[in-house]
Amino acid sequence: MGTAHASGSLPDLCEISARIRQRDVSPVELVESALGQIDRLNPVLNAYITVLADAARSAAEVAEREIASGAYRGPLHGVPVSVKDLYWTRGIRTTAGSRILREFVPAEDATVVRRLRDAGAILVAKANTLEFAYASVHPDYGPARNPWDLMRSASGSSSGSAVAVAAGLDFGSFGSDTGGSIRLPASFCGVAGLKPTYGLVSRFGIVPLSATLDHAGPLGRSVRDVAILLQAVAGHDPLDPTTAAAAVPSYADALREHLRGVTVALVVNLTGPDVAPEVRSAVTTALDVLRDAGAATREIEIPELEGDALTARTQITQAEASRFHEQWIASHEADYTPVVLSRLKTGLQLPAVTYLDALEVRERTRRRLREILQSVELLVLLTSSTVATPLEGTIPAQDVPKREADLRGVSQRTSPFNLTGQPALSLPCGFSSGGLPIGLQIAGRECEDALVLRAGHAFQARTPWHRRRPPNAVPS
Repeated sequence: MGTAHASGSLPDLCEISARIRQRDVSPVELVESALGQIDRLNPVLNAYITVLADAARSAAEVAEREIASGAYRGPLHGVPVSVKDLYWTRGIRTTAGSRILREFVPAEDATVVRRLRDAGAILVAKANTLEFAYASVHPDYGPARNPWDLMRSASGSSSGSAVAVAAGLDFGSFGSDTGGSIRLPASFCGVAGLKPTYGLVSRFGIVPLSATLDHAGPLGRSVRDVAILLQAVAGHDPLDPTTAAAAVPSYADALREHLRGVTVALVVNLTGPDVAPEVRSAVTTALDVLRDAGAATREIEIPELEGDALTARTQITQAEASRFHEQWIASHEADYTPVVLSRLKTGLQLPAVTYLDALEVRERTRRRLREILQSVELLVLLTSSTVATPLEGTIPAQDVPKREADLRGVSQRTSPFNLTGQPALSLPCGFSSGGLPIGLQIAGRECEDALVLRAGHAFQARTPWHRRRPPNAVPS
């Protein structure tokens, strides 16, 4: 960012954090540089809905004084970050990418936001999101544009977070993931994104989509950055009864450049004929890299991740989303886009027995995955069957059925892990001949997020993909 980074590459969070701690870079200068780049690039990329320039400048001045006095809080102190605009921010509007909440100003911060502030991070913006995180662009905000190709999608629904991180507008962001909404944007934009174990990160103060499937998690330019971001927010929260009371390990300290003693299985039945050849090749090659890192590798088929599991995830989302929106559906119907309104009305018509059947499918799928993961520690599969698709705007009502089928196809490799609650990481593992990122997904046992991150870090220690920067980004 301007003079705030070394020539040759855009710094990641770890690099800029070290320079802040060494007093090589001033938080005030860093924030001013970031805001300048936001002024230049956000009108093109549409990564942010709300930019918090004045608040960020004030926070940077505080951080600079604290660091100068020796009160250094840790690796996020003085570092510009963003959060998806589902996260409550005290005194700052939280739109959820919707018209209904366009002027909603929360009275308190989401727990993640509070913990980021406590760690000294500087919130520079609220990131663009699909409407209520339900896979539709609201015309009031428009789509976030992929920095690798402005006519390509950034996927969703944490699209703005992935775009901002990839383009260098901030050093890390937090999104939400109900069926792939952190991992798919990470894949399309060439960054790392983690859906943590269910219950590891508090969802208090995050506008919900599906209460039992939503996960909050970080996106960063490297897996190490993701580990640092996760560390700041993980752990039990009395305001969210779904969070676990277990001790939180040091995720950064758990990173290693080897995987000796770890067994990794490629899920081959999810690498079928719908997968683009370049994507299949990149993911197959990624398995070789993990083997070079010392992992024992094998191939496996898990048919339980297809069919009924995908249907169950959709049905649970529909029922739980419609329950949250029920009053607004009656009073604000015209404020929804056709896709979201159609989904919400479908959810209202879903029989209770169908929802309960879906919950049973979830438990069967979870038990089956636990059985499989007794003999292997990690699962490897692609994040998306394609690279970034052409940019879409608002979907007309007559195109809703096709959009539903497309969405199921896009999320079929990510959504099973929302159903089971396991940690799953997406990170870049190559590029297409057209210069677009390809995403690798690594999933692990519940509560073994540290091992998932370790595998991603070991992969990045042997590959250059995470160091490539898009053309529409902060210049070197």
